[in-house]
Amino acid sequence: QVQLIESGGGLVQAGDSLRLSCAVSGRTVSSYAMAWFRQAPGKEREFIVAISWSGFRTDYADSVKGRFTVSQDYAKNTVYLQMNSLKPEDTAVYYCAARAYSGTFYARVAEYGTWGQGTQVTVSS
Repeated sequence: QVQLIESGGGLVQAGDSLRLSCAVSGRTVSSYAMAWFRQAPGKEREFIVAISWSGFRTDYADSVKGRFTVSQDYAKNTVYLQMNSLKPEDTAVYYCAARAYSGTFYARVAEYGTWGQGTQVTVSS
């Protein structure tokens, strides 16, 4: 019922910035939580940040705190991930995900039932 489509990935140099988008289609619920994950080749999918649909509550992984910023736009049904000061270790496929929100954020992949197709981010040294 809810579909997610990521976009905005690309090839950049270390220190550059990218803005990823997650377009949400279908019926949206204000009590949903959205999240961004990433997965590098040969590694497990890693939690980056979660945000309540209202946009007023967020939870960042320590690895991206201070560099990445999540936001949302009600009118466009879109969640964004602004990535600054990118490092080669940020290279991964980035995914957005959704789940019901009741006041607690989750960092485990298994907690999210709806996923986008992913968008590739490559950061050269």
